[in-house]
Parts: sequence; structure tokens; C-alpha cells
Amino acid sequence: MFQTSVKEQLFPDTATHFDVELRKVFKVFKGETAVRGIDLNIHRGEFFSILGPSGCGKTTTLRLVAGFETPSAGEILIQGQSMNQIPAYRRPVNTVFQSYALFNHLTVWENIAFGLRLKKLKALEIEERVKQSLKQVKMEVYANRFPAQLSGGQQQRVALARALVNRPAVILLDEPLGALDFKLRQEMQVELSNLHQDLGLTFIMVTHDQEEALSLSQRIAVMRGGKIEQIGTPTEIYEHPHTPFVANFIGDTNSFKGRLESGDVNSIEIVTANGLKIVVEPNPGEEIIRSQEAVVIVRPEKIRLSLTPPESKINCFEGRLRNIMYLGTHVHFIVELLSGDRLTVMLPNTASKLPDPHTPVYAFWKPIDCLALQE
Repeated sequence: MFQTSVKEQLFPDTATHFDVELRKVFKVFKGETAVRGIDLNIHRGEFFSILGPSGCGKTTTLRLVAGFETPSAGEILIQGQSMNQIPAYRRPVNTVFQSYALFNHLTVWENIAFGLRLKKLKALEIEERVKQSLKQVKMEVYANRFPAQLSGGQQQRVALARALVNRPAVILLDEPLGALDFKLRQEMQVELSNLHQDLGLTFIMVTHDQEEALSLSQRIAVMRGGKIEQIGTPTEIYEHPHTPFVANFIGDTNSFKGRLESGDVNSIEIVTANGLKIVVEPNPGEEIIRSQEAVVIVRPEKIRLSLTPPESKINCFEGRLRNIMYLGTHVHFIVELLSGDRLTVMLPNTASKLPDPHTPVYAFWKPIDCLALQE
């Protein structure tokens, strides 16, 4: 969970304040339901991400908060006030669009100042705030250029500065870093995180990039088919997914379908169709599988490899290396077990010489390092 502020520590009743609330929100387009009864509370000052595959309803949800779409049912509140009848231009939010939406006939400076001039602020205040916003996104030297003279990444920075300069209660980010190359994307993730901390505003980001959501967010909502599949901190979402969908969508994972042979609060044994016996040690407070059908998941970085049989025979399976990919800091292995199952294994790059493909190996992991979920 994100850290509480000094104000929340001194005045505990303020810790429950939400900047954005969605209550049983539905959105239907021509008979097709895009958002299905979402309940969502976003804390004041939180960096919250909505994550999911294309068509899951995440962008529609963002547009509902922004006021670009009207809910078919339910209520949307911002800072405790119902927004259902409030048009987009009167809501205390600003949106950074995936397509930038910059004015091509205005310079960078004029694009950023546009909203402030509509508010009829004094020229000196406009100048100071535009300068500050340009500095925050490292675009000071481009102030007099036009959008067509900028790269995609630079245009994205201008769009972010234009949203920040108005100091809204909530910043909405629609795939804000999608147009950037890998290195600049990483740099802007740090900048975005720093800006959030410095400004103390509520950020709501829509993305399909799992790494981006995990690295930036204090909490994440994973969506599927118009519904929220799970809400939690990045650690909760990654380490303790509630469903196989969340486990497979967030990061890489190895999945095994099987049947529950035995189980209690201390240990669960699941046998797969190929005869693998997998033992799972539930975490304290974790829900115990009750159905006969189950899915065991184990993350690639939790698996270890050995050229000789390890001491423990629990969750230890013999196989052969089928593929080895050198990634610099890590090495990516594909292991084919004698059962025919294939494992993805990710290990730190600590060896001076990599093994050859087709080398016999043993893949193993601890019972606490895997998770059993209902199918």
C-alpha cells in the first residue's frame, strides 16, 4: 500500500478521502456492454493504473471519468461531487491523450499556455507556470517550435506539460509513454513518478504495458471483459494473483492444469494430466482451493536449474534444455520436461559459460514459490 501522508497520520479521518469514485458504472454502446458494473475508489494523491488487454474497457473507463462518455448506469464522483451531469470542460481533470492532441498552428509555449489564457490568468503567472512545466518535462529549448518540428516523444512531453500546467485535481493518462523508444520510455517513467511525488496530484493511467504499470503505480486494477478482475498493489497483483487470467497477463508465468489430490492449510498436492505431482504451500491467509480442478502457476524467476539431482525431490522434474536466450543481465531458458511440459526459466547472468542446448537438467522450485488457483 502507498505511504500515508503526514496529514493522514495527524488526521486519520482524512485518510479515507477519495478523489475519484465509480459506483456500479455501466457503459453500453449500441447494445454492446463495454463497462460492466465497475466499483472503484481512488485515493487522493494516488498513482492508480488501469491495466488490461485491448477491448477490455479500460479506455472507456478513463473517458467516463474525463466526461467524454456518459455512463449508461451508475455514478461517477470526483472529490465527492457527482459528475454525471457535469460536462468534460467543467470537470477538475486534465487528460494526456495517446494521440497528443496538440494544436499544430501553435508553438510549444502557446500550446501549454492555451488553457491558462482561457482562464484569463495574468501574463506574469502564465509565464512562470509555463516555464515551470517546460522545465519539468525537459523541453525548455523547444518552447518556440511547432509540434510538426518535434519527435513523437517530444510531442508527448508537451502534452504532459499542457495537462500539468492547469494543476487539476486529477491527471488522466491514456497510454502516455506509448510513442517513446525504450530508453526514453524508461527515463520518462522516472520523470512521471517524480512529477507525481512533487505535485501530489491524483494520477490515473490507462496502459497495456505491464512493466509500466508495475513500476509507476501504487495500486493497479486489472480489467477483463468490461469488469475488474483484481485490484491491488503491484506486489499483490504480481505475487498473489486471484485468477489465472491475472497471473498470465501480469508478467511471464508457467501454468499447469491439474486435479486436487489432497490439501489442507499447510500443503496442497495437485496432479497434472501429464502426471506431474506439484506441491503448493499456501501463504498465510491465502484462500485454499476447494474445487477439484486447479491451475498451478510458478514464475520463471522462481525456478532453479541443476545439472545434477538436487537433494529435495519435491517439485523437482527432469528435462532438457531446448532454447537459451542471452539477455545481458539475465538468461532465458526453455526446458522441456520428460512429461512433455515446457518451462520458461529466467536466471541472473552469473555464469561465464552457458550450457549447450539439449543438456539434461533438473528444474525445481520451492512449494512456497508457486500458487494454486481455481480454474
